[in-house]
Amino acid sequence: MMTFSIAWREFKNLFLSPLAWCVLAVILFINAWVFLVQVDNFLKISPSLAGMPNAPGVTDAVAGAVFSTASVVMLMVVPLLSMGLISGERRSGTLSLLLSAPVSMTEIVLGKYLGLLMFLLIMLGLITLMPLSLALGTHLDYGKLFSGVLGLGLLLGAFSAAGLFISTLTRQPVVAAISSFGLLLMLWIISWAGSGSGDYSPVFHYLSLLDHYGSLLRGSFNTTDVAYYLLFILTFLVLSIRRLDTYRLQH
Repeated sequence: MMTFSIAWREFKNLFLSPLAWCVLAVILFINAWVFLVQVDNFLKISPSLAGMPNAPGVTDAVAGAVFSTASVVMLMVVPLLSMGLISGERRSGTLSLLLSAPVSMTEIVLGKYLGLLMFLLIMLGLITLMPLSLALGTHLDYGKLFSGVLGLGLLLGAFSAAGLFISTLTRQPVVAAISSFGLLLMLWIISWAGSGSGDYSPVFHYLSLLDHYGSLLRGSFNTTDVAYYLLFILTFLVLSIRRLDTYRLQH
């Protein structure tokens, strides 16, 4: 029960934060602009696609572009939203009070994580409504659309878990934001280091957030990709719990 109480508190705090509203406005503006541009481009090229075998449909052309853009934007803004989850509490001196309350470290971490994730899932829902609105005038590939939504949702979960862990390492929210972005960017582009023919190439590709997301975005649903994100999230949540346990023992 305490987990949901903490999650609801974090969720309300995000909605009371001007930063969160600015982030929400910027994300929706950018994705709406990409959506309208892609719809216009698809309308221009659709006559030439009519006679092509295996031509990309509106789901590939529009929804794929919207979700790709959203992932890059979220890579930059999630660290801003997660930076104060723990470091803000440490800086204000309220973390000691929270740790002294009759609540476990697991409940604190899960509550903080779920509060941020709820806010991000609202963003995901608003973004999904854009390509979904095309169903009023054309046929959508709902399988690919669902795969893209699932991929972006798992990606946001991974971003949030990593950002939460980095937030436990410092009392400076700005440092947490920069460090989270650096870590996520490294895991985003790590597959570039594995583009050669070396022995480590498969390892780099497996560790890449982008490669697993790209598979889901193409409609290729694979349990390996889902398992990767779930394991990623679980790992960083466990690390966050261990870090808070260490902090509590030191204070």
